[in-house]
Amino acid sequence: MEALYWEVYKDKKVKCFLCPHECVIEEGKTGRCRTRKNIDGKLFSLTYGKFTSISLDPIEKKPLYHFYPGREILSVGTFGCNFFCPWCQNFEISQADERVPVRSVKIEELISFSKRYNSIGISYTYNEPLINYEFVLDCSKKFNDEGMKNILVTNGYINEAPLHNLIPYIDGANVDLKSFNNDFYKKYCFSKIGPVLRTIETLFKKKKHIEITLLVIPKLNDNEDEFKDLVDWIWSLSPDVPLHLSRYYPAYKFNREPTPLKTLYRLRDIAIKKLKFVYLGNVWEEEYSNSYCPNCKAVLVRRRGYNVKIENLSGNICKNCGEEVNFLT
Repeated sequence: MEALYWEVYKDKKVKCFLCPHECVIEEGKTGRCRTRKNIDGKLFSLTYGKFTSISLDPIEKKPLYHFYPGREILSVGTFGCNFFCPWCQNFEISQADERVPVRSVKIEELISFSKRYNSIGISYTYNEPLINYEFVLDCSKKFNDEGMKNILVTNGYINEAPLHNLIPYIDGANVDLKSFNNDFYKKYCFSKIGPVLRTIETLFKKKKHIEITLLVIPKLNDNEDEFKDLVDWIWSLSPDVPLHLSRYYPAYKFNREPTPLKTLYRLRDIAIKKLKFVYLGNVWEEEYSNSYCPNCKAVLVRRRGYNVKIENLSGNICKNCGEEVNFLT
Protein backbone atom coordinates (compact mmCIF):
# COMPACT_ATOMS: atom_id res chain seq x y z
CA MET A 1 0.00 0.00 0.00
CA GLU A 2 1.26 3.51 -0.79
CA ALA A 3 2.43 5.20 2.39
CA LEU A 4 1.32 8.46 3.92
CA TYR A 5 3.60 11.36 4.92
CA TRP A 6 6.31 11.44 2.29
CA GLU A 7 7.42 13.51 -0.66
CA VAL A 8 9.56 13.15 -3.75
CA TYR A 9 13.10 14.20 -2.93
CA LYS A 10 15.35 14.02 -6.02
CA ASP A 11 16.87 11.43 -8.36
CA LYS A 12 13.97 9.01 -7.56
CA LYS A 13 14.70 9.36 -3.85
CA VAL A 14 11.85 10.01 -1.43
CA LYS A 15 11.77 11.58 2.02
CA CYS A 16 9.60 10.04 4.75
CA PHE A 17 7.99 12.32 7.33
CA LEU A 18 6.30 9.69 9.53
CA CYS A 19 8.87 9.74 12.33
CA PRO A 20 11.62 12.16 13.38
CA HIS A 21 14.29 10.16 11.50
CA GLU A 22 12.83 11.65 8.29
CA CYS A 23 14.74 9.13 6.19
CA VAL A 24 15.80 9.98 2.65
CA ILE A 25 15.32 6.67 0.87
CA GLU A 26 16.88 5.59 -2.42
CA GLU A 27 14.91 3.66 -5.02
CA GLY A 28 14.61 -0.01 -4.00
CA LYS A 29 15.63 0.68 -0.39
CA THR A 30 13.77 0.97 2.90
CA GLY A 31 14.05 3.50 5.71
CA ARG A 32 15.58 2.73 9.09
CA CYS A 33 12.39 0.97 10.15
CA ARG A 34 12.71 -1.53 7.23
CA THR A 35 8.96 -1.33 6.62
CA ARG A 36 8.66 1.67 4.28
CA LYS A 37 10.16 1.12 0.84
CA ASN A 38 10.88 3.32 -2.17
CA ILE A 39 9.45 1.53 -5.21
CA ASP A 40 9.85 3.41 -8.50
CA GLY A 41 10.03 6.77 -6.75
CA LYS A 42 7.01 6.22 -4.47
CA LEU A 43 6.96 5.22 -0.80
CA PHE A 44 5.06 2.06 0.14
CA SER A 45 4.23 0.33 3.42
CA LEU A 46 5.39 -3.29 3.41
CA THR A 47 3.42 -4.23 6.52
CA TYR A 48 -0.19 -3.27 5.73
CA GLY A 49 -2.36 -6.17 6.90
CA LYS A 50 0.66 -8.43 7.42
CA PHE A 51 1.45 -9.86 10.84
CA THR A 52 4.11 -11.90 12.57
CA SER A 53 2.06 -12.21 15.76
CA ILE A 54 -1.66 -12.35 16.61
CA SER A 55 -2.84 -13.30 20.09
CA LEU A 56 -5.49 -12.72 22.73
CA ASP A 57 -3.70 -11.21 25.75
CA PRO A 58 -4.58 -10.00 29.23
CA ILE A 59 -4.64 -6.20 29.14
CA GLU A 60 -2.15 -6.32 32.03
CA LYS A 61 0.46 -7.80 29.65
CA LYS A 62 0.76 -4.54 27.71
CA PRO A 63 1.27 -3.45 30.57
CA LEU A 64 -1.90 -1.48 31.26
CA TYR A 65 -3.06 -1.86 34.86
CA HIS A 66 -5.67 0.90 34.97
CA PHE A 67 -7.45 0.25 31.67
CA TYR A 68 -10.28 -2.29 32.06
CA PRO A 69 -8.34 -4.50 34.50
CA GLY A 70 -8.90 -8.22 34.18
CA ARG A 71 -10.12 -8.01 30.57
CA GLU A 72 -8.51 -9.43 27.45
CA ILE A 73 -7.52 -7.65 24.25
CA LEU A 74 -6.66 -8.83 20.76
CA SER A 75 -2.99 -8.09 20.15
CA VAL A 76 -1.28 -7.81 16.75
CA GLY A 77 2.25 -7.07 15.63
CA THR A 78 4.31 -7.12 12.46
CA PHE A 79 8.03 -6.60 11.81
CA GLY A 80 10.41 -3.66 12.05
CA CYS A 81 11.17 -0.82 14.44
CA ASN A 82 12.59 2.69 14.19
CA PHE A 83 14.74 2.05 17.29
CA PHE A 84 17.71 -0.29 17.60
CA CYS A 85 17.84 -1.16 21.31
CA PRO A 86 20.54 -3.81 21.84
CA TRP A 87 18.54 -5.49 24.66
CA CYS A 88 15.28 -5.86 22.69
CA GLN A 89 13.27 -8.89 23.83
CA ASN A 90 11.38 -9.06 20.53
CA PHE A 91 14.39 -8.57 18.28
CA GLU A 92 13.41 -11.54 16.06
CA ILE A 93 10.62 -9.37 14.66
CA SER A 94 11.57 -5.81 15.62
CA GLN A 95 14.91 -6.03 13.83
CA ALA A 96 13.60 -8.15 10.93
CA ASP A 97 12.75 -7.04 7.40
CA GLU A 98 10.32 -8.07 4.67
CA ARG A 99 11.85 -11.56 4.43
CA VAL A 100 10.37 -12.60 7.78
CA PRO A 101 7.32 -14.93 7.58
CA VAL A 102 4.02 -13.05 7.89
CA ARG A 103 0.31 -13.81 7.78
CA SER A 104 -2.11 -11.58 5.87
CA VAL A 105 -5.29 -10.72 7.78
CA LYS A 106 -8.08 -8.29 6.92
CA ILE A 107 -9.40 -5.73 9.38
CA GLU A 108 -12.86 -7.31 9.24
CA GLU A 109 -11.36 -10.64 10.34
CA LEU A 110 -9.71 -8.95 13.33
CA ILE A 111 -13.01 -7.34 14.32
CA SER A 112 -14.81 -10.67 14.05
CA PHE A 113 -12.14 -12.45 16.09
CA SER A 114 -12.20 -9.75 18.74
CA LYS A 115 -15.97 -9.96 19.14
CA ARG A 116 -15.99 -13.75 19.17
CA TYR A 117 -13.63 -13.90 22.14
CA ASN A 118 -15.12 -10.95 24.06
CA SER A 119 -12.03 -8.79 23.62
CA ILE A 120 -12.37 -5.13 24.56
CA GLY A 121 -10.69 -4.19 21.29
CA ILE A 122 -7.25 -4.30 19.72
CA SER A 123 -3.71 -3.57 20.87
CA TYR A 124 -1.02 -2.65 18.36
CA THR A 125 2.05 -4.16 19.98
CA TYR A 126 4.97 -6.65 19.89
CA ASN A 127 7.02 -4.53 17.46
CA GLU A 128 6.78 -0.74 17.07
CA PRO A 129 3.21 -0.20 15.81
CA LEU A 130 3.54 3.38 14.63
CA ILE A 131 5.76 2.39 11.68
CA ASN A 132 2.76 0.35 10.47
CA TYR A 133 0.92 3.65 10.49
CA GLU A 134 -1.41 3.24 7.52
CA PHE A 135 -2.82 -0.03 8.82
CA VAL A 136 -3.11 1.21 12.41
CA LEU A 137 -4.98 4.29 11.20
CA ASP A 138 -7.45 2.34 9.05
CA CYS A 139 -7.91 -0.42 11.62
CA SER A 140 -8.42 1.95 14.55
CA LYS A 141 -11.12 3.83 12.65
CA LYS A 142 -13.06 0.63 12.03
CA PHE A 143 -12.63 -0.69 15.58
CA ASN A 144 -13.73 2.72 16.83
CA ASP A 145 -16.84 2.53 14.64
CA GLU A 146 -17.65 -0.84 16.27
CA GLY A 147 -17.39 0.68 19.76
CA MET A 148 -14.19 -1.21 20.60
CA LYS A 149 -10.95 0.08 22.06
CA ASN A 150 -7.64 0.87 20.34
CA ILE A 151 -4.42 0.63 22.33
CA LEU A 152 -0.84 1.54 21.35
CA VAL A 153 2.19 -0.08 22.96
CA THR A 154 4.83 2.19 21.54
CA ASN A 155 8.19 3.90 21.82
CA GLY A 156 6.38 7.15 20.98
CA TYR A 157 8.75 8.12 18.16
CA ILE A 158 6.45 9.80 15.66
CA ASN A 159 6.10 13.25 14.13
CA GLU A 160 3.35 15.60 15.27
CA ALA A 161 1.15 15.64 12.16
CA PRO A 162 0.64 11.86 11.86
CA LEU A 163 0.17 11.57 15.63
CA HIS A 164 -2.55 14.21 15.67
CA ASN A 165 -4.27 12.48 12.75
CA LEU A 166 -4.32 9.15 14.61
CA ILE A 167 -5.16 10.30 18.14
CA PRO A 168 -8.96 10.67 17.70
CA TYR A 169 -9.25 6.90 17.25
CA ILE A 170 -6.88 5.85 20.06
CA ASP A 171 -8.18 5.16 23.56
CA GLY A 172 -4.96 4.57 25.45
CA ALA A 173 -1.27 3.81 25.28
CA ASN A 174 1.66 2.45 27.18
CA VAL A 175 4.73 4.40 26.13
CA ASP A 176 8.11 2.79 26.68
CA LEU A 177 10.33 5.58 27.96
CA LYS A 178 13.86 4.25 27.57
CA SER A 179 15.58 6.79 29.83
CA PHE A 180 15.33 10.43 30.85
CA ASN A 181 18.61 11.25 29.15
CA ASN A 182 19.00 12.35 25.53
CA ASP A 183 22.55 10.99 25.34
CA PHE A 184 21.14 7.55 26.21
CA TYR A 185 18.65 7.82 23.35
CA LYS A 186 21.38 8.88 20.92
CA LYS A 187 23.83 6.15 21.92
CA TYR A 188 21.51 3.15 22.27
CA CYS A 189 18.40 3.96 20.23
CA PHE A 190 19.97 6.25 17.58
CA SER A 191 17.21 8.74 18.23
CA LYS A 192 16.20 11.68 20.45
CA ILE A 193 14.14 11.89 23.63
CA GLY A 194 12.29 15.09 22.72
CA PRO A 195 9.73 13.56 20.33
CA VAL A 196 8.97 10.78 22.84
CA LEU A 197 8.19 13.25 25.61
CA ARG A 198 6.11 15.29 23.17
CA THR A 199 4.08 12.19 22.26
CA ILE A 200 3.37 11.43 25.93
CA GLU A 201 2.38 15.05 26.58
CA THR A 202 0.12 15.11 23.52
CA LEU A 203 -1.67 11.89 24.47
CA PHE A 204 -2.17 13.21 28.00
CA LYS A 205 -3.47 16.60 26.84
CA LYS A 206 -5.89 14.85 24.49
CA LYS A 207 -7.22 12.96 27.53
CA LYS A 208 -6.12 9.53 26.35
CA HIS A 209 -5.38 6.91 28.98
CA ILE A 210 -1.61 6.78 29.38
CA GLU A 211 0.78 4.58 31.33
CA ILE A 212 4.57 4.71 31.16
CA THR A 213 7.11 1.89 31.30
CA LEU A 214 10.81 2.23 32.12
CA LEU A 215 12.98 -0.85 31.58
CA VAL A 216 15.59 -0.41 34.32
CA ILE A 217 19.04 -1.42 33.08
CA PRO A 218 21.91 -1.56 35.59
CA LYS A 219 24.36 1.34 35.29
CA LEU A 220 22.64 2.72 32.19
CA ASN A 221 19.41 4.36 33.34
CA ASP A 222 19.22 3.66 37.08
CA ASN A 223 20.93 6.84 38.27
CA GLU A 224 18.90 8.24 41.16
CA ASP A 225 19.21 11.91 40.22
CA GLU A 226 18.18 11.23 36.65
CA PHE A 227 15.33 9.05 37.84
CA LYS A 228 14.09 11.79 40.17
CA ASP A 229 13.97 14.12 37.16
CA LEU A 230 11.88 11.55 35.31
CA VAL A 231 9.49 11.23 38.26
CA ASP A 232 9.21 15.02 38.52
CA TRP A 233 8.38 15.23 34.83
CA ILE A 234 5.62 12.60 35.10
CA TRP A 235 4.31 14.35 38.23
CA SER A 236 4.15 17.61 36.24
CA LEU A 237 1.70 15.87 33.90
CA SER A 238 -0.23 14.24 36.72
CA PRO A 239 0.64 12.16 39.81
CA ASP A 240 -2.16 9.82 38.65
CA VAL A 241 -0.16 8.54 35.63
CA PRO A 242 0.88 4.93 36.40
CA LEU A 243 4.60 4.15 36.13
CA HIS A 244 5.86 0.61 35.48
CA LEU A 245 9.47 -0.15 36.42
CA SER A 246 10.37 -3.29 34.53
CA ARG A 247 13.25 -5.60 35.39
CA TYR A 248 15.82 -6.04 32.62
CA TYR A 249 17.03 -9.51 31.61
CA PRO A 250 19.81 -10.25 29.09
CA ALA A 251 18.52 -10.37 25.51
CA TYR A 252 19.64 -9.87 21.90
CA LYS A 253 23.11 -8.21 21.94
CA PHE A 254 23.16 -7.32 25.64
CA ASN A 255 24.54 -9.70 28.28
CA ARG A 256 24.63 -7.53 31.37
CA GLU A 257 23.35 -9.20 34.55
CA PRO A 258 19.62 -8.82 35.33
CA THR A 259 18.57 -5.75 37.27
CA PRO A 260 19.06 -6.32 41.01
CA LEU A 261 15.77 -6.36 42.87
CA LYS A 262 17.15 -3.89 45.38
CA THR A 263 17.55 -1.37 42.54
CA LEU A 264 13.89 -1.69 41.60
CA TYR A 265 12.80 -1.40 45.24
CA ARG A 266 14.95 1.70 45.69
CA LEU A 267 13.57 3.42 42.59
CA ARG A 268 10.02 2.52 43.52
CA ASP A 269 10.53 4.07 46.96
CA ILE A 270 11.65 7.28 45.23
CA ALA A 271 8.77 7.34 42.74
CA ILE A 272 5.97 6.51 45.17
CA LYS A 273 6.71 9.69 47.13
CA LYS A 274 5.30 11.72 44.22
CA LEU A 275 3.33 9.32 42.02
CA LYS A 276 0.21 7.53 43.20
CA PHE A 277 0.71 4.31 41.26
CA VAL A 278 4.11 2.63 40.75
CA TYR A 279 4.44 -1.00 39.70
CA LEU A 280 7.31 -3.42 39.27
CA GLY A 281 7.34 -5.54 36.11
CA ASN A 282 9.08 -8.88 35.55
CA VAL A 283 8.88 -9.20 39.34
CA TRP A 284 6.22 -11.71 40.35
CA GLU A 285 5.56 -10.41 43.84
CA GLU A 286 1.96 -9.54 44.52
CA GLU A 287 2.82 -6.55 46.69
CA TYR A 288 4.36 -4.72 43.73
CA SER A 289 1.64 -5.64 41.22
CA ASN A 290 -1.44 -4.77 43.27
CA SER A 291 -3.19 -1.43 42.91
CA TYR A 292 -3.71 0.39 46.21
CA CYS A 293 -5.94 3.36 46.97
CA PRO A 294 -3.60 6.35 47.36
CA ASN A 295 -5.81 7.67 50.16
CA CYS A 296 -6.72 4.72 52.43
CA LYS A 297 -4.29 2.07 51.02
CA ALA A 298 -7.04 -0.51 50.48
CA VAL A 299 -6.34 -3.03 47.71
CA LEU A 300 -8.26 -1.87 44.66
CA VAL A 301 -7.08 -4.59 42.27
CA ARG A 302 -5.20 -7.71 43.34
CA ARG A 303 -2.88 -9.36 40.82
CA ARG A 304 -1.11 -12.71 40.94
CA GLY A 305 0.68 -12.76 37.63
CA TYR A 306 -2.13 -12.30 35.10
CA ASN A 307 -4.75 -13.57 37.54
CA VAL A 308 -6.67 -10.40 38.37
CA LYS A 309 -9.32 -9.77 41.02
CA ILE A 310 -11.09 -6.42 41.44
CA GLU A 311 -11.66 -5.85 45.16
CA ASN A 312 -12.34 -2.34 46.50
CA LEU A 313 -12.95 -0.67 43.15
CA SER A 314 -16.30 0.42 41.71
CA GLY A 315 -15.85 2.21 38.42
CA ASN A 316 -13.18 4.76 39.33
CA ILE A 317 -14.10 5.00 43.02
CA CYS A 318 -12.49 3.30 46.01
CA LYS A 319 -15.32 1.48 47.76
CA ASN A 320 -13.50 1.69 51.07
CA CYS A 321 -13.11 5.48 51.35
CA GLY A 322 -14.77 7.05 48.31
CA GLU A 323 -11.55 8.36 46.75
CA GLU A 324 -11.70 8.97 42.99
CA VAL A 325 -8.87 7.09 41.26
CA ASN A 326 -7.46 6.94 37.73
CA PHE A 327 -9.11 3.76 36.42
CA LEU A 328 -11.26 2.85 33.45
CA THR A 329 -13.40 -0.24 34.12
